[in-house]
Amino acid sequence: MEISAKQARRFILNHQGLLPPRRLEGKAGIMGFIRRVGCIQYDPLDMVGTNPNLVLQSRIKGYKPVLLAELLYKDRQLIDGWDKQAAFYPVEDWPYFGCHRTRKITRYGRELTELYETLPRVLAEVEARGPLSSTDFADEEKMDWFWGPTKPSRAALESLCVWGDLIVHKRVGNKRYYDLTSRHLPEHILSAPDPFAGEEDYWQWHIKRRIASVGMLRNQGGDVWLGIKGLKAPQRQAAFAALEERGEIIPLVVEGLDQPLYTLGELLPGCEGPGEEVEPGAAFIAPLDNLLWDRKLLAALFAFTYTWEVYKPASERRYGYYVLPVLWGDSFVARFEPRYDKKTRVLEIRGWWWEPGVKVSGEMEGALGRAAREFMDYLGAEKVENQAPSPFSKL
Repeated sequence: MEISAKQARRFILNHQGLLPPRRLEGKAGIMGFIRRVGCIQYDPLDMVGTNPNLVLQSRIKGYKPVLLAELLYKDRQLIDGWDKQAAFYPVEDWPYFGCHRTRKITRYGRELTELYETLPRVLAEVEARGPLSSTDFADEEKMDWFWGPTKPSRAALESLCVWGDLIVHKRVGNKRYYDLTSRHLPEHILSAPDPFAGEEDYWQWHIKRRIASVGMLRNQGGDVWLGIKGLKAPQRQAAFAALEERGEIIPLVVEGLDQPLYTLGELLPGCEGPGEEVEPGAAFIAPLDNLLWDRKLLAALFAFTYTWEVYKPASERRYGYYVLPVLWGDSFVARFEPRYDKKTRVLEIRGWWWEPGVKVSGEMEGALGRAAREFMDYLGAEKVENQAPSPFSKL
Protein backbone atom coordinates (compact mmCIF):
# COMPACT_ATOMS: atom_id res chain seq x y z
CA MET A 1 0.00 0.00 0.00
CA GLU A 2 1.30 3.46 -0.93
CA ILE A 3 0.47 6.68 0.89
CA SER A 4 1.75 10.25 0.71
CA ALA A 5 3.99 11.83 3.32
CA LYS A 6 1.11 14.11 4.29
CA GLN A 7 -1.18 11.11 4.84
CA ALA A 8 1.48 9.49 7.03
CA ARG A 9 1.92 12.65 9.10
CA ARG A 10 -1.82 13.09 9.54
CA PHE A 11 -2.29 9.45 10.49
CA ILE A 12 0.42 9.59 13.17
CA LEU A 13 -0.84 12.89 14.59
CA ASN A 14 -4.43 11.69 14.62
CA HIS A 15 -3.35 8.48 16.37
CA GLN A 16 -1.42 10.61 18.88
CA GLY A 17 -4.44 12.77 19.71
CA LEU A 18 -2.78 15.82 18.18
CA LEU A 19 -4.92 16.46 15.10
CA PRO A 20 -6.32 18.62 16.52
CA PRO A 21 -4.61 18.91 19.93
CA ARG A 22 -6.48 18.86 23.25
CA ARG A 23 -9.58 17.15 21.93
CA LEU A 24 -9.64 14.58 24.76
CA GLU A 25 -11.03 15.33 28.20
CA GLY A 26 -10.57 14.28 31.83
CA LYS A 27 -9.40 10.98 33.27
CA ALA A 28 -11.29 9.03 30.63
CA GLY A 29 -9.38 10.88 27.93
CA ILE A 30 -6.06 10.22 29.68
CA MET A 31 -6.75 6.49 30.03
CA GLY A 32 -8.03 6.21 26.46
CA PHE A 33 -4.89 7.85 25.13
CA ILE A 34 -2.45 5.80 27.26
CA ARG A 35 -4.22 2.55 26.40
CA ARG A 36 -3.92 3.46 22.71
CA VAL A 37 -0.18 4.19 22.87
CA GLY A 38 0.74 1.68 25.61
CA CYS A 39 2.73 3.97 27.88
CA ILE A 40 4.14 7.45 28.34
CA GLN A 41 7.76 7.94 29.34
CA TYR A 42 8.71 9.38 32.74
CA ASP A 43 11.58 11.74 33.45
CA PRO A 44 12.03 13.64 36.73
CA LEU A 45 13.20 16.97 35.24
CA ASP A 46 10.58 19.60 35.99
CA MET A 47 11.13 22.85 34.10
CA VAL A 48 7.48 23.29 33.10
CA GLY A 49 6.11 20.05 34.48
CA THR A 50 7.58 16.58 34.12
CA ASN A 51 7.55 14.81 30.77
CA PRO A 52 4.28 12.83 31.36
CA ASN A 53 2.44 16.02 32.29
CA LEU A 54 3.80 17.78 29.21
CA VAL A 55 2.66 14.86 27.04
CA LEU A 56 -0.85 15.06 28.45
CA GLN A 57 -1.24 18.86 28.42
CA SER A 58 -0.99 18.75 24.62
CA ARG A 59 -3.78 16.13 24.34
CA ILE A 60 -6.19 16.76 27.21
CA LYS A 61 -8.40 19.84 27.30
CA GLY A 62 -7.93 21.79 30.54
CA TYR A 63 -5.36 19.29 31.79
CA LYS A 64 -4.08 19.52 35.37
CA PRO A 65 -1.31 17.29 36.82
CA VAL A 66 -3.53 16.17 39.71
CA LEU A 67 -5.51 14.04 37.24
CA LEU A 68 -2.48 11.90 36.41
CA ALA A 69 -1.41 11.69 40.05
CA GLU A 70 -4.83 10.37 41.04
CA LEU A 71 -4.88 7.78 38.25
CA LEU A 72 -1.46 6.54 39.41
CA TYR A 73 -1.58 6.64 43.18
CA LYS A 74 -5.27 6.84 44.18
CA ASP A 75 -7.38 5.18 41.50
CA ARG A 76 -4.57 2.69 40.67
CA GLN A 77 -5.52 2.59 37.00
CA LEU A 78 -1.89 3.21 36.01
CA ILE A 79 1.41 1.60 37.05
CA ASP A 80 4.49 3.69 37.84
CA GLY A 81 7.00 1.23 36.39
CA TRP A 82 9.14 0.42 33.37
CA ASP A 83 8.36 0.00 29.67
CA LYS A 84 10.06 2.56 27.41
CA GLN A 85 12.56 3.25 30.20
CA ALA A 86 10.74 4.57 33.30
CA ALA A 87 7.11 4.85 32.20
CA PHE A 88 3.45 4.89 33.21
CA TYR A 89 1.23 2.17 31.73
CA PRO A 90 -2.28 0.71 32.36
CA VAL A 91 -2.58 -1.62 35.36
CA GLU A 92 -4.13 -4.37 33.20
CA ASP A 93 -0.80 -4.66 31.36
CA TRP A 94 1.02 -5.81 34.54
CA PRO A 95 0.99 -9.56 33.57
CA TYR A 96 2.68 -8.82 30.23
CA PHE A 97 5.83 -7.62 31.99
CA GLY A 98 6.36 -10.82 33.97
CA CYS A 99 9.54 -11.61 32.05
CA HIS A 100 11.03 -8.34 33.35
CA ARG A 101 10.49 -9.35 36.96
CA THR A 102 13.60 -11.54 37.19
CA ARG A 103 15.03 -12.24 40.64
CA LYS A 104 18.70 -12.22 39.67
CA ILE A 105 20.79 -9.06 39.85
CA THR A 106 24.52 -8.96 39.22
CA ARG A 107 26.97 -6.13 38.86
CA TYR A 108 30.25 -6.51 36.97
CA GLY A 109 29.56 -10.25 36.77
CA ARG A 110 29.21 -10.86 40.50
CA GLU A 111 26.35 -11.29 42.94
CA LEU A 112 25.63 -8.26 45.13
CA THR A 113 26.02 -9.71 48.62
CA GLU A 114 25.08 -6.48 50.42
CA LEU A 115 21.82 -6.32 48.48
CA TYR A 116 20.74 -9.88 49.19
CA GLU A 117 21.52 -9.48 52.89
CA THR A 118 19.36 -6.34 53.05
CA LEU A 119 16.29 -7.54 51.14
CA PRO A 120 14.49 -9.45 53.96
CA ARG A 121 14.93 -6.59 56.43
CA VAL A 122 13.63 -3.94 54.02
CA LEU A 123 10.63 -6.04 52.98
CA ALA A 124 9.75 -6.71 56.61
CA GLU A 125 9.98 -2.99 57.42
CA VAL A 126 7.60 -2.05 54.59
CA GLU A 127 5.19 -4.80 55.60
CA ALA A 128 5.17 -3.59 59.21
CA ARG A 129 5.30 0.20 58.73
CA GLY A 130 3.56 0.81 55.41
CA PRO A 131 4.83 3.02 52.56
CA LEU A 132 8.52 3.91 52.98
CA SER A 133 11.22 5.71 51.05
CA SER A 134 14.96 5.15 51.22
CA THR A 135 15.25 8.11 53.62
CA ASP A 136 13.19 6.19 56.19
CA PHE A 137 16.12 3.83 56.73
CA ALA A 138 19.13 4.62 58.90
CA ASP A 139 22.37 5.71 57.25
CA GLU A 140 24.32 2.75 55.94
CA GLU A 141 27.65 2.19 54.27
CA LYS A 142 27.08 2.59 50.56
CA MET A 143 27.30 -0.25 48.07
CA ASP A 144 28.06 -0.39 44.36
CA TRP A 145 24.88 0.14 42.33
CA PHE A 146 23.86 0.75 38.74
CA TRP A 147 23.54 4.53 39.03
CA GLY A 148 26.53 4.86 41.37
CA PRO A 149 27.20 4.13 45.05
CA THR A 150 23.97 4.01 47.08
CA LYS A 151 22.54 2.74 50.35
CA PRO A 152 21.70 -1.00 50.38
CA SER A 153 18.16 -0.14 51.54
CA ARG A 154 17.59 2.00 48.46
CA ALA A 155 18.95 -0.75 46.20
CA ALA A 156 16.68 -3.22 47.97
CA LEU A 157 13.59 -1.03 47.53
CA GLU A 158 14.31 -0.57 43.83
CA SER A 159 14.98 -4.29 43.34
CA LEU A 160 11.82 -5.35 45.14
CA CYS A 161 9.86 -2.93 42.98
CA VAL A 162 11.40 -4.31 39.78
CA TRP A 163 10.59 -7.84 40.97
CA GLY A 164 6.98 -6.93 41.70
CA ASP A 165 7.00 -7.39 45.49
CA LEU A 166 6.69 -3.61 45.96
CA ILE A 167 4.95 -0.90 43.99
CA VAL A 168 5.52 2.83 43.87
CA HIS A 169 2.92 4.03 46.34
CA LYS A 170 3.42 7.73 45.62
CA ARG A 171 5.99 10.33 44.60
CA VAL A 172 6.77 13.44 46.60
CA GLY A 173 8.86 15.50 44.22
CA ASN A 174 11.46 13.01 42.96
CA LYS A 175 11.26 10.85 46.09
CA ARG A 176 9.51 7.50 45.67
CA TYR A 177 7.60 5.77 48.46
CA TYR A 178 7.10 2.02 48.17
CA ASP A 179 4.46 -0.32 49.54
CA LEU A 180 3.50 -3.98 49.13
CA THR A 181 2.06 -4.58 45.67
CA SER A 182 -0.51 -6.96 47.14
CA ARG A 183 -2.07 -4.05 49.03
CA HIS A 184 -2.84 -2.09 45.87
CA LEU A 185 -3.32 -4.35 42.84
CA PRO A 186 -6.32 -6.70 42.52
CA GLU A 187 -5.77 -10.43 42.92
CA HIS A 188 -6.89 -11.24 39.39
CA ILE A 189 -4.06 -9.03 38.06
CA LEU A 190 -1.42 -10.44 40.41
CA SER A 191 -2.39 -14.08 39.80
CA ALA A 192 -2.80 -13.81 36.02
CA PRO A 193 -0.71 -16.39 34.14
CA ASP A 194 2.16 -15.44 31.86
CA PRO A 195 0.45 -14.61 28.54
CA PHE A 196 3.46 -15.69 26.46
CA ALA A 197 4.46 -19.20 25.46
CA GLY A 198 8.05 -18.07 24.92
CA GLU A 199 10.39 -15.17 24.20
CA GLU A 200 9.34 -14.96 20.55
CA ASP A 201 5.72 -14.31 21.55
CA TYR A 202 6.84 -11.62 24.01
CA TRP A 203 9.03 -9.86 21.42
CA GLN A 204 6.21 -9.82 18.87
CA TRP A 205 3.77 -8.42 21.43
CA HIS A 206 6.17 -5.68 22.51
CA ILE A 207 7.07 -4.70 18.94
CA LYS A 208 3.37 -4.29 18.16
CA ARG A 209 3.02 -2.25 21.34
CA ARG A 210 5.90 0.03 20.31
CA ILE A 211 4.45 0.54 16.83
CA ALA A 212 1.18 1.58 18.49
CA SER A 213 3.13 3.90 20.81
CA VAL A 214 3.98 6.05 17.78
CA GLY A 215 1.52 4.93 15.09
CA MET A 216 4.03 3.90 12.43
CA LEU A 217 7.63 2.72 12.73
CA ARG A 218 10.45 1.40 10.57
CA ASN A 219 12.11 -1.96 11.03
CA GLN A 220 15.37 -0.31 12.03
CA GLY A 221 17.43 -0.07 15.19
CA GLY A 222 17.18 2.92 17.50
CA ASP A 223 16.17 4.18 20.91
CA VAL A 224 12.51 3.52 20.16
CA TRP A 225 13.09 -0.15 21.07
CA LEU A 226 14.72 0.53 24.45
CA GLY A 227 13.20 -1.43 27.32
CA ILE A 228 12.21 -4.52 25.31
CA LYS A 229 13.97 -7.25 27.26
CA GLY A 230 16.41 -9.33 25.20
CA LEU A 231 15.54 -7.70 21.86
CA LYS A 232 18.51 -7.43 19.49
CA ALA A 233 18.56 -6.91 15.74
CA PRO A 234 18.13 -10.62 14.80
CA GLN A 235 15.19 -11.03 17.19
CA ARG A 236 13.60 -7.83 15.87
CA GLN A 237 13.97 -8.94 12.25
CA ALA A 238 12.44 -12.35 13.00
CA ALA A 239 9.56 -10.79 14.92
CA PHE A 240 8.78 -8.32 12.14
CA ALA A 241 8.80 -11.13 9.56
CA ALA A 242 6.42 -13.29 11.62
CA LEU A 243 4.03 -10.41 12.31
CA GLU A 244 3.99 -9.33 8.68
CA GLU A 245 3.37 -12.89 7.48
CA ARG A 246 0.30 -13.12 9.74
CA GLY A 247 -0.95 -9.70 8.64
CA GLU A 248 -0.67 -8.23 12.14
CA ILE A 249 1.60 -5.47 10.89
CA ILE A 250 1.33 -3.89 7.45
CA PRO A 251 4.22 -2.32 5.47
CA LEU A 252 3.42 1.03 3.88
CA VAL A 253 5.40 2.68 1.11
CA VAL A 254 5.53 6.36 1.98
CA GLU A 255 6.36 9.10 -0.49
CA GLY A 256 9.93 10.35 -0.02
CA LEU A 257 11.02 7.63 2.43
CA ASP A 258 13.53 4.97 1.44
CA GLN A 259 12.15 2.39 3.87
CA PRO A 260 8.60 1.16 4.49
CA LEU A 261 6.73 2.19 7.61
CA TYR A 262 4.83 -0.46 9.52
CA THR A 263 1.53 0.00 11.27
CA LEU A 264 -0.84 -2.43 12.95
CA GLY A 265 -3.43 -4.15 10.82
CA GLU A 266 -6.25 -2.86 13.01
CA LEU A 267 -5.01 0.72 12.62
CA LEU A 268 -4.84 0.57 8.82
CA PRO A 269 -8.27 2.18 8.22
CA GLY A 270 -6.94 5.37 9.83
CA CYS A 271 -4.00 5.79 7.48
CA GLU A 272 -5.53 8.82 5.81
CA GLY A 273 -5.84 10.60 9.14
CA PRO A 274 -9.11 12.26 10.26
CA GLY A 275 -12.06 11.68 8.00
CA GLU A 276 -12.57 15.40 7.48
CA GLU A 277 -10.32 18.42 7.32
CA VAL A 278 -9.81 19.96 10.75
CA GLU A 279 -8.82 23.49 11.67
CA PRO A 280 -5.06 23.52 12.37
CA GLY A 281 -4.33 23.64 16.08
CA ALA A 282 -1.08 24.35 17.92
CA ALA A 283 0.59 22.33 20.66
CA PHE A 284 3.80 22.35 22.65
CA ILE A 285 5.38 18.88 22.57
CA ALA A 286 7.26 17.18 25.41
CA PRO A 287 10.97 16.36 24.87
CA LEU A 288 10.32 12.62 25.41
CA ASP A 289 6.89 12.59 23.77
CA ASN A 290 5.93 9.35 22.00
CA LEU A 291 5.80 11.37 18.79
CA LEU A 292 9.55 12.02 19.08
CA TRP A 293 10.73 8.52 20.02
CA ASP A 294 12.16 7.86 16.55
CA ARG A 295 14.12 11.05 15.82
CA LYS A 296 15.29 9.85 12.41
CA LEU A 297 11.71 9.16 11.35
CA LEU A 298 10.74 12.60 12.69
CA ALA A 299 13.38 14.20 10.46
CA ALA A 300 12.43 12.18 7.39
CA LEU A 301 8.66 12.56 7.67
CA PHE A 302 8.24 15.98 9.30
CA ALA A 303 11.51 17.62 8.11
CA PHE A 304 12.16 18.49 11.76
CA THR A 305 15.44 17.73 13.51
CA TYR A 306 15.29 17.65 17.28
CA THR A 307 17.96 16.96 19.88
CA TRP A 308 17.25 17.06 23.60
CA GLU A 309 20.21 19.13 24.75
CA VAL A 310 19.98 18.68 28.53
CA TYR A 311 23.07 16.45 28.51
CA LYS A 312 25.19 18.84 26.45
CA PRO A 313 27.46 21.47 27.99
CA ALA A 314 25.94 24.93 27.67
CA SER A 315 28.61 25.97 25.19
CA GLU A 316 27.61 23.16 22.83
CA ARG A 317 23.86 23.74 22.83
CA ARG A 318 22.34 25.12 19.67
CA TYR A 319 19.09 26.17 21.34
CA GLY A 320 18.70 25.62 25.07
CA TYR A 321 18.66 23.27 28.06
CA TYR A 322 14.99 22.21 27.99
CA VAL A 323 13.41 23.06 24.65
CA LEU A 324 9.90 22.12 23.48
CA PRO A 325 8.98 21.62 19.81
CA VAL A 326 5.98 23.63 18.55
CA LEU A 327 3.43 21.86 16.35
CA TRP A 328 0.90 23.61 14.15
CA GLY A 329 -1.43 21.49 12.06
CA ASP A 330 0.78 18.71 10.68
CA SER A 331 4.04 20.68 10.76
CA PHE A 332 6.63 21.69 13.32
CA VAL A 333 6.97 25.45 13.01
CA ALA A 334 9.14 26.48 15.98
CA ARG A 335 10.75 25.50 19.27
CA PHE A 336 11.14 27.38 22.54
CA GLU A 337 12.78 27.20 25.94
CA PRO A 338 10.43 27.83 28.88
CA ARG A 339 11.14 27.84 32.61
CA TYR A 340 8.44 28.07 35.30
CA ASP A 341 8.92 29.26 38.88
CA LYS A 342 6.23 27.65 41.05
CA LYS A 343 6.79 30.07 43.92
CA THR A 344 6.40 33.29 41.94
CA ARG A 345 4.11 31.72 39.30
CA VAL A 346 6.17 33.37 36.60
CA LEU A 347 6.70 31.64 33.26
CA GLU A 348 9.94 32.71 31.63
CA ILE A 349 10.39 32.34 27.86
CA ARG A 350 14.16 32.17 27.44
CA GLY A 351 14.15 31.70 23.69
CA TRP A 352 11.83 31.19 20.71
CA TRP A 353 13.16 29.95 17.39
CA TRP A 354 11.05 29.73 14.21
CA GLU A 355 11.85 26.94 11.78
CA PRO A 356 13.44 28.11 8.49
CA GLY A 357 10.92 29.28 5.93
CA VAL A 358 7.94 29.52 8.29
CA LYS A 359 5.54 32.31 7.40
CA VAL A 360 3.30 33.29 10.30
CA SER A 361 -0.28 33.70 9.12
CA GLY A 362 -3.12 35.13 11.13
CA GLU A 363 -4.56 31.64 11.51
CA MET A 364 -1.27 30.31 12.89
CA GLU A 365 -0.84 33.29 15.19
CA GLY A 366 -4.33 32.74 16.63
CA ALA A 367 -3.72 29.02 17.22
CA LEU A 368 -0.38 29.66 18.91
CA GLY A 369 -1.94 32.31 21.12
CA ARG A 370 -4.65 29.88 22.25
CA ALA A 371 -2.03 27.19 22.94
CA ALA A 372 0.02 29.69 24.96
CA ARG A 373 -2.99 30.62 27.10
CA GLU A 374 -3.83 26.97 27.74
CA PHE A 375 -0.19 26.28 28.62
CA MET A 376 -0.29 29.09 31.18
CA ASP A 377 -3.47 27.66 32.66
CA TYR A 378 -1.97 24.15 32.83
CA LEU A 379 0.99 25.54 34.81
CA GLY A 380 -1.07 27.89 36.95
CA ALA A 381 1.18 30.74 35.77
CA GLU A 382 0.09 34.31 36.50
CA LYS A 383 2.78 36.23 34.61
CA VAL A 384 5.11 35.84 31.62
CA GLU A 385 8.61 37.22 31.28
CA ASN A 386 9.84 37.15 27.69
CA GLN A 387 13.52 37.18 26.79
CA ALA A 388 12.51 36.69 23.16
CA PRO A 389 9.42 37.64 21.12
CA SER A 390 6.93 34.79 21.17
CA PRO A 391 3.18 34.04 21.15
CA PHE A 392 3.38 34.46 24.94
CA SER A 393 4.37 38.11 24.50
CA LYS A 394 0.76 39.22 24.06
CA LEU A 395 -0.54 37.46 27.18
